[in-house]
Amino acid sequence: MINTYWRKTVPKIIINNKEVEFEEGMTVLQACELAGAEIPRFCYHERLSIAGNCRMCLVEMENSPKPIASCAMPATNGMKIKTNTLFVDKARKGVMEFLLANHPLDCPVCDQGGECDLQDQSLLYGFDHSRYTENKRQVNEKYMGPLIKTEMTRCIHCTRCIRFATEVAGIPELGAIGRGEDMEITTYLEKSMESELSANVIDLCPVGALTSKPYAFESRPWDLKKTETIDVMDAVGSNIRVDTYGWEVKRVLPRVNEDINEEWISDKTRYACDGLLKQRLDTPYIRENGRLRKSSWDQALKLLIIKLKSFNPNEIAGLVGDLADLEMIYSFKSFFEKCIGSTNLECRQDRIYINPQERMNYIFNSTISGIEDSDFILLVGTNPRLEATILNARIRKAYIKNKLKIYSIGDVGDLTYPYQNIGSNTSIIKEIVSGSHEISNKIKKAKKPMIIIGDSALYGKSGKYVFETLKNFLSDNNFIKKNWNALNILTQQASRVGAIDFGVYSVNETENFSFFNKVDNDDFKLIYLLGADNINFDKKNKFIVYQGSHGDKGAEIADIILPGAAYTEKNGLFVNLEGKLQSAYKASYPPGDAREDWIIFKDLANMMKKPLGFNNIKHLRESINKQIQSKIKNGVKKNIEVDFIEENISVKPIDYYYTNSIARSSKVMSECRQISKRFLFTGIEKAS
Repeated sequence: MINTYWRKTVPKIIINNKEVEFEEGMTVLQACELAGAEIPRFCYHERLSIAGNCRMCLVEMENSPKPIASCAMPATNGMKIKTNTLFVDKARKGVMEFLLANHPLDCPVCDQGGECDLQDQSLLYGFDHSRYTENKRQVNEKYMGPLIKTEMTRCIHCTRCIRFATEVAGIPELGAIGRGEDMEITTYLEKSMESELSANVIDLCPVGALTSKPYAFESRPWDLKKTETIDVMDAVGSNIRVDTYGWEVKRVLPRVNEDINEEWISDKTRYACDGLLKQRLDTPYIRENGRLRKSSWDQALKLLIIKLKSFNPNEIAGLVGDLADLEMIYSFKSFFEKCIGSTNLECRQDRIYINPQERMNYIFNSTISGIEDSDFILLVGTNPRLEATILNARIRKAYIKNKLKIYSIGDVGDLTYPYQNIGSNTSIIKEIVSGSHEISNKIKKAKKPMIIIGDSALYGKSGKYVFETLKNFLSDNNFIKKNWNALNILTQQASRVGAIDFGVYSVNETENFSFFNKVDNDDFKLIYLLGADNINFDKKNKFIVYQGSHGDKGAEIADIILPGAAYTEKNGLFVNLEGKLQSAYKASYPPGDAREDWIIFKDLANMMKKPLGFNNIKHLRESINKQIQSKIKNGVKKNIEVDFIEENISVKPIDYYYTNSIARSSKVMSECRQISKRFLFTGIEKAS
């Protein structure tokens, strides 16, 4: 009886004489897709609100004298739809003819050629000739910054870009002015878009009105080799596609992953790739008489071995950079342990507090997709808009969808969604855990709360207090459990979680910063920087070895430079901020004499006659997987009580476009940085 009743309540629609069950709230277009019927569209997009502008999705409905726009028509039980009749075909041809009435005939020189929805659909649904003899309209180009090239005469007014800027990016800078034939899409004040997600409008544009300015006239899509891989500009691990021509990376595009980045990527992910071509290290260097000179691999490695043997193992230290993959990290640690006998390793260039006893202590436990299920978010010393742009877009999505309440400890400026700043002192945390603050009850009443702790909150004397106190509070209130863990660490570096998984830190029960104290006290005589460019220390008499892909801050102070491969030039594994293991694939190859980093350590170990135990990538990956699995299963579960430390939690400013060596080498990122600074100073002047 129950099954019969359920079947009667499931709505059904008949599409092309085929009966299909659909969910309440679906549109006719979505129901047609369930039935396998292809519906052309320009304005409709699954992740944006419905506009119903283009009318390309017309279908025939029984008893309707006119065709209906399927994207805007709710599907109802018993509705009969046809998508392939002569009536529908004529209607679509008419719509296409109007769309092309003012469209310029510049397909041969359009960067959208080969990837243009208008081109494809005009072939399938349009006429093979034009009946218009009137002059076509001309629209002036609009300035949208250094990333977006405009040809607004091509615009068909689908408004996808406007809806994305308003709904997803949260920066309502795009809009339509005028009406009818005089309608134009523009930034209202003719200025650069101030969103870190702005270039996604290029992917959304179904015609060539918005194209990529840095990529303009570089190549045609069919000339490029396409490689699906992972982004390393932050710790989110956005899924991307890298398009290469020979050795050169021409562009980076998003790849759909519903759990991580959906189908968006940040502007830094998309455009920092031109930094892969500049400031590259392509041969070893040795410093002699204060100047670097080119060297052979044999000379550089022999000198390095001599130096390693001349110091006590306790005087040798290693530091892992922000872009390192698991192969680099594992082989680096193995080399230090087996060949040098040193445990002085660290991955925290920013000197923040960590508790590596359990894996949940340093990952984003609620997951990125889990943000949409949350009903309360407390940000502690973090600016997710700049630290993890894609994650911030997911918070905005949850705010719009669930009317989410968001609070912040620390003033972080515009996050693209409203939030309430409840203070900037650790005393606020003390009040929350004691129950004397109003936020305490709101957390306890929430079904799925999230506390997101950023690096700024873990920096300084109070870092340990902030983390351990909030963790104990969540644990005591049963918010750390298998089906929902409200404790989240917002890591900024692509290598950080993997490095902690492998034990690349100098932490014990009494001292969390012993490595940095030894650096400050000049206890280390040799420091090996593995792509580490963001640490500041006084070199004095230290011998510095730098291994990396770019001539950046680490290479400037190095005595030996070993050229490595960038993230697009090797196969590698990365663990993102939520602890998810992902594979990056080789799209290009290292320039000159540069080598993959794990091969450098293997060769060094063999020259020292202390082999690391792996000779190929397969054996290395097996060792890596074993260690990660053991880290996931094992962990010491205990609460640590900490005395209160009063300190202000000030969110550290982030030089967003210059966060790593690749971005600092990028001309496009430099242009974006200059524009963002210009607007910042303009805003300060206005405020004052």
